[in-house]
Amino acid sequence: MKNLRTAVIFGVLIALALAVGLSTRADAPESVVPSVENTGAQGARALYLYLREGGRTVDAQTTSLESLSSNARTLVIAAPQGRPVSKEEVASLERFVRAGGTLVYLSPRELGKYQAALEDWLRLDSGPLMPASSRGLASTLADAGGTTVDVWLATGPLRGLANLRVSQDRGLRMLHDDAVPLAGLGGAVAVWHRALGSGEIYVLAGADLVENRRLELLDNLRFWDALAARGPLVFDEYHHELAPPPPLSRGIWVFVAQVLVVGLLYAVSRGTRFGAARPLRQERHRSALEYVRSMGWLMRRAKVERELLPELDRSLRQLMQERLGIPLTLTDEDAARAMERGGRDYLDAKADLTRTLAQPDIRPSDYARVARHYAHLERVVTGRESDALDRAA
Repeated sequence: MKNLRTAVIFGVLIALALAVGLSTRADAPESVVPSVENTGAQGARALYLYLREGGRTVDAQTTSLESLSSNARTLVIAAPQGRPVSKEEVASLERFVRAGGTLVYLSPRELGKYQAALEDWLRLDSGPLMPASSRGLASTLADAGGTTVDVWLATGPLRGLANLRVSQDRGLRMLHDDAVPLAGLGGAVAVWHRALGSGEIYVLAGADLVENRRLELLDNLRFWDALAARGPLVFDEYHHELAPPPPLSRGIWVFVAQVLVVGLLYAVSRGTRFGAARPLRQERHRSALEYVRSMGWLMRRAKVERELLPELDRSLRQLMQERLGIPLTLTDEDAARAMERGGRDYLDAKADLTRTLAQPDIRPSDYARVARHYAHLERVVTGRESDALDRAA
């Protein structure tokens, strides 16, 4: 009964935690895409609804620009970054403009990154930074990140307009010889115009004029009223969407099939026995004493190399430096005097080593004798010899 009550309590707590987790959802970041479906500050939903409620003919192009309706009078491409405009679509745009259409291209701020084909056709380049200006605003806080540009040549949809409100960012350069700057501030151009065939092209620096946050500032809305008055106006939505991923190639499917076949063969080979199970093999490992005896036999057969003897002294002097602080540069006599214990033994061991080195042949027994002396000194230096004597006492 007690376990049942505990399980019920834990179940209720888990259900409450799950309910709280599902109900607490973080707000999605505000979209910066200038789409007619975006109701945020940088969207174009307000302009789309304003024109439609005002009786204007507006529509959204959700397919490739190659299928643009022949009834369209003005096409608005607002800084698309989802998918690039293809060369075939650029050719379709040129035919549309030459036939009398109006293209309004609001260029992304980063040139050469999203719409290379379109920018090559329009020959766009980055311009200087626009100066700050709050002319025409009731308060400088009404649009903190913007600036007011002047309409230099009031023609087309800019007829009768004086000022536009845009972002304080870089302007544009249009490198066609027949391109005309229409609006800007200082040396920075915000709006360009180019006549092409029976139609015309307007290129704007950034999507500022179409954004919800700046639509009602200064003469921005009047610019769109003048364009919509010409006839059906179409917003390009197709290039705001991300392109679908490419389909999986046949090679990937073949690779997956090969992996499945290999995995199946591995499962069959590991899971099926082809005979009776063999008894477990008992492996007998060699003892440590056998390894020691083998090493001793190997050393007896091997000849003692003369270089092993000086290595004993070098190792001991290195240990004396590390444990006792006796420098390697001291002579043997000075090093023996610096030792607290075993100084005399060190001189005797060094003399024995020198005599052994002078022999024409060094026997294993000679090397073993010298090695015992130095092993004794190593125990003295490390303190293990004194511990052994203390335990024996």
